[in-house]
Amino acid sequence: MTFLAPENGEQILDLCAAPGGKTTHILEAAPGAEVMAVDVDEKRLSRVYDNLKRLGMKAQVKQGDGRFPAQWCDDMQFDRILLDAPCSATGVIRRHPDIKWLRRDRDIPELAALQREILDAVWPHLKPGGTLVYATCSVLPEENSEQVCAFLERTPDAVLRDTGTPEQPGKQNLPAAEEGDGFFYAKLIKK
Repeated sequence: MTFLAPENGEQILDLCAAPGGKTTHILEAAPGAEVMAVDVDEKRLSRVYDNLKRLGMKAQVKQGDGRFPAQWCDDMQFDRILLDAPCSATGVIRRHPDIKWLRRDRDIPELAALQREILDAVWPHLKPGGTLVYATCSVLPEENSEQVCAFLERTPDAVLRDTGTPEQPGKQNLPAAEEGDGFFYAKLIKK
């Protein structure tokens, strides 16, 4: 949560929130924040409810598609958004080897298109001066640095902060025996 830096009193969106570990971590860091946890999968949202209840925390939990935020938040704006985007999960193959057999080459452009749609749809719901952290558990540039690069090019009020350069945006961790899963994140600020 270092890059999201949630604070008490803020409106925070955890998008693609299931199973809720990030939602509860946000609330640990900022128990006075108003957190909305949204996921497209209604079944997986039950785990968000379970985790919130188990830890005695409260958040607004909604089922919704990240491509259509007006359907679940109207015109609401957030101080911070954590977008853990749907991805190929190539960074967690070590723990989930079936990914190698379930993923197809054509999945990557489809996932990149979905990520682009979600980023573009949710950006208007970030307040000026707000922070959006884009994250995946992928190691593929199409879903990570290339995605953020393209977003920065088409979004004049987006600025990369503390995570790479505009030419090589974000931080990519590769899977390793002692260092865990592969993942990517980039911190974007709205001018």
